[in-house]
Amino acid sequence: AMGAQAVALARAVGYHSAGTVEFIVDRDRRFYFLEMNTRLQVEHPVTELITGLDLVELMIRVAAGEPLPFIQEALRIDGWAVEARIYAEDPARGFLPSTGRLVRYREPGGPGIRVDSGVTEGGEVSLYYDPMIAKLCAWAPDRPTALERLAGALDAFVIRGPTHNIPFLASLIAHPRFRDGRLTTGFIADEYGDRFEAGPPDPATARRFAAIALALRLREDERAARTTGQLDGWRYAPERRWTVTVAGHELDIELVAQSAPLRLAIDGQPTEISLRAAAGSMVLELAIDGTAVVAQAERRGEAWRLTHGGRVETVVVRSRRAAEFAHRMPEKQPPDTARLITSPMPGLILAVHVRPGDAVKAGQELCVLEAMKMENVLRAERDGTVAEVRVAPRDTVAADQVLLAFA
Repeated sequence: AMGAQAVALARAVGYHSAGTVEFIVDRDRRFYFLEMNTRLQVEHPVTELITGLDLVELMIRVAAGEPLPFIQEALRIDGWAVEARIYAEDPARGFLPSTGRLVRYREPGGPGIRVDSGVTEGGEVSLYYDPMIAKLCAWAPDRPTALERLAGALDAFVIRGPTHNIPFLASLIAHPRFRDGRLTTGFIADEYGDRFEAGPPDPATARRFAAIALALRLREDERAARTTGQLDGWRYAPERRWTVTVAGHELDIELVAQSAPLRLAIDGQPTEISLRAAAGSMVLELAIDGTAVVAQAERRGEAWRLTHGGRVETVVVRSRRAAEFAHRMPEKQPPDTARLITSPMPGLILAVHVRPGDAVKAGQELCVLEAMKMENVLRAERDGTVAEVRVAPRDTVAADQVLLAFA
């Protein structure tokens, strides 16, 4: 019925090209007209993947006066496709846009994976245009397999530079309500509110991150032991007891066997892990207790920054003896930023409404920031006196840059 209404509308306005008519459906499956887009939609790869058609080519041929090379009855839908929009935005800040240079950019691949993008490594996401980086699509014969392929592709998508929404997307497609297809237009607001923060990992996820980090550490130690110039009679003997810290929680790990697969006891739980990674690549392909896993890993001092399943965790790996010494070190205290007003996103300062010495009230307008064609008003969160104004109209600012300071 919706298809018939869309065709009737296109005929009524004399439209001859690819287009989309959008409807909204209520709980009783009644539908209502929302809008018509006389253009190709962002989601057109989904249609192409399940029909085998090239919509862009067909648009060009129709515009040239050619008829469509098929009839409606010849069309078939094959399998399922899902598209995730990869955006330069910060889900933890209410999905505000992010900008910056793409320091590292590697697109995923594999069976059923399609990436449409217009960026390259070294390019810049500026504050003047829509912050979409790429469209990541996964096709499979059925919906659960398509979602699994999409999850693996998100874990393998390497983006460094601007903040992006991949952790949120990975969390969303793993959500039980999304998996069950119990969706409404209020799904994200209902389940995530106005921002996304991963929260602490559950015990099983923490053990998985700990296993990956320790496997990397042991492989690194073994490689170092094979370097030339070692002392005569020296033999590599890996530590048997380790302390791995994930999200502030310490896990005790015993190395049971170093043969492949690596056998560990994590807080008493037996775990097997084997890993494989291309030389120079931060993308890892692993098997943990027989399950295929994709993750990203970067060395950060004595820690590893791991990305997997929509989570980014800094995992510290220490031998049991080193961990005992670390507990005796004083903790660094974070700086006090309560008096500072910082920019929530990169942008352009349009106006500054206060000067040093001004007394302001909570809610008073301080300055106006333009970003991604939107004006954002920054207001005082409490009463106070302005001590410093560090920006002026037409200044370009970065995210977290200090704009004002209170006395």
